[in-house]
Amino acid sequence: MNNQKIIFALLLLFTVFMARAQNDDGEYITFNDRRNVVHGVYIGLTMGYGEIDGQDTYVGSFKIAYVANQQFEVGLLLKGLYSEQDIFNPRSNTRDDLLASYAGFHLEPILFGKSRVSLSFPLLIGGGAVGYIERNIGRNSDDFDLENDDIDPIFVLEPGVNALFNISRFVQLEAGIKYRFSSKIELADSPIDRINGFTGEIGIKLGIFNMGRNRYKKTL
Repeated sequence: MNNQKIIFALLLLFTVFMARAQNDDGEYITFNDRRNVVHGVYIGLTMGYGEIDGQDTYVGSFKIAYVANQQFEVGLLLKGLYSEQDIFNPRSNTRDDLLASYAGFHLEPILFGKSRVSLSFPLLIGGGAVGYIERNIGRNSDDFDLENDDIDPIFVLEPGVNALFNISRFVQLEAGIKYRFSSKIELADSPIDRINGFTGEIGIKLGIFNMGRNRYKKTL
């Protein structure tokens, strides 16, 4: 009986010693072997510059998206575009610039999502409207009073490539380049057939990119 007590005491001391050693090393015990999916959600703002028919073009966007396992994003994206075309409009005897707004689905596969810097391939599929606006805005109340003939619907497909900088669990910066494909514009007296063109963009994402915590892992 004494020998059994001694053996039991030694086994207990050994178990406590091993648990203590694992705790000192920052290790944990796993109660299940499921591979957790890391969830995230954010809002993003971007600003961009590009050209349409060789003229300066400025782009701003807002998006809200869900991030799955830091590998894929899906969400909604809204964009506004202003291009300094300075086109003479014979109907109103004014110099006009191009204005467009479009929205759609945002899809973005991500490579190396868990690294400090990752690579992604965003894609926008959507539609909106395009029209012309008088260059000297604000001289009268009719500047934004566009008739139906001055606006044309468009379909837009916009692929690109981004570098993502993971600043923290709540902040991410992005910089990249995109190319915009649009359907044909059929506005009267418009010298521009499409709003195709490259755009360089930089932006910030604010949210939680790593909501998934393994509740089945406990520190010893």
